[in-house]
Parts: sequence; structure tokens; C-alpha cells
Amino acid sequence: MASKSSASSNNRLILWLAIALLVVVLDQFTKVLVLHEFQYGDSRYVFPFFNLVRVHNTGAAFSFLAGASGWQRWFFVALGAAATIFILWLLRRHGHQTQFATALSLILGGAVGNVVDRLLHGYVVDFIQLHWAGWYYPSFNIADSAITVGAVLLIVDELRRVKRG
Repeated sequence: MASKSSASSNNRLILWLAIALLVVVLDQFTKVLVLHEFQYGDSRYVFPFFNLVRVHNTGAAFSFLAGASGWQRWFFVALGAAATIFILWLLRRHGHQTQFATALSLILGGAVGNVVDRLLHGYVVDFIQLHWAGWYYPSFNIADSAITVGAVLLIVDELRRVKRG
């Protein structure tokens, strides 16, 4: 019979994995919509600062290594798999730390969402384009947004921990 603490720990882990799964589902759903509604390179005006586009990123953030010969696809898949294993380990050990675990769940969901793209297509589908006065931020997707929000939460969590300590 599992202890009460163990059951609580497992319930928290299920919650964190559910958040990650929700990110993956939202990410993949939006990418399927973009792939079906847009041709590669299409752009549609939404607001004066926001377009929907269809871009394929074979690299990492800001298209880092996008021009490489193809090896980067498997490198980023392996990196995503390693990050997944590490994050799962952290969630099992620190699932009781709500903000930390929420951040990790968002990062996990985003990483898995982009790995799915690399496995299915060989590239990541990006479709959110922010711009202003002729300046364009690199296109991104829901997975990238979850990773960014998760990273910000990690920083805030660490700053609070330092302040308390």
C-alpha cells in the first residue's frame, strides 16, 4: 500500500504532466490548422502589430543552425529527449514546489511540441509574427510561448527563493 505522501506526490506529477500534455495538444492543434490553411510563406494581416504566417524553422530559437546540412534535426530531437528526461526527474523530486513545477511543465510541453514537429516534418512550424514600424520579431508558435513563459516563471521563482534565503 502506497503512503499518503507517495499518493500525493503521484497526483501532483499527474497534474504537471497534464499541463504539459495540454501545451502539446494546443501547440499541435494550432500547427495543424496553419499547415492546412496556409501555404509555406503565406502571411495574413490580423492587427497592425500581428500577422499569422507559415514559416518552417529547421534550426532552434531565432533560427539558430537553420542553415546547417540537416544534422541539426536529430541533434535537436536528442536534446529535446534529454531535456524531457531531466524535467521528468525534476518534477518527481520537486513537484511540491508549485511555481517551479508549473514552469517545468510549460517548458516540457513546449519542448515536446517542437520535437513532435521535428520528427513529423523535419522542421518546426512557426506562425505567430509580431512586428512594429518595419521591425519584425522572429516567428514563433505556442510551444515557444510556453517555453518562454516557463523560463520567466523559473527566473521569478529563483529570485523569490534568493530573496527568502
